[in-house]
Amino acid sequence: MTGAEVLDISSDGIWVLLMVASPMMVVGLVVGVIIALFQALTQIQEQTLVFVPKIIAIFLTMLLTLPFLGATMGGYMNRVVDMIIVGG
Repeated sequence: MTGAEVLDISSDGIWVLLMVASPMMVVGLVVGVIIALFQALTQIQEQTLVFVPKIIAIFLTMLLTLPFLGATMGGYMNRVVDMIIVGG
């Protein structure tokens, strides 16, 4: 296995990681900003108010995007296994 092949596999792995993690991260960011805006407007400074809506939103996002996440990770794993079987 050459250095270029190793870089291709690692580059694909990083892209898969970004595609799999980004839906949850974006939803967490949006929910956090909305709750922070709500807290700033109402002057409610409760620290635990942020966690429950974020956890629920991220969990729902995971449930909705689970087929996409599985297909993406499965496709990457198939490419890696094919490269292992072929020998590079």
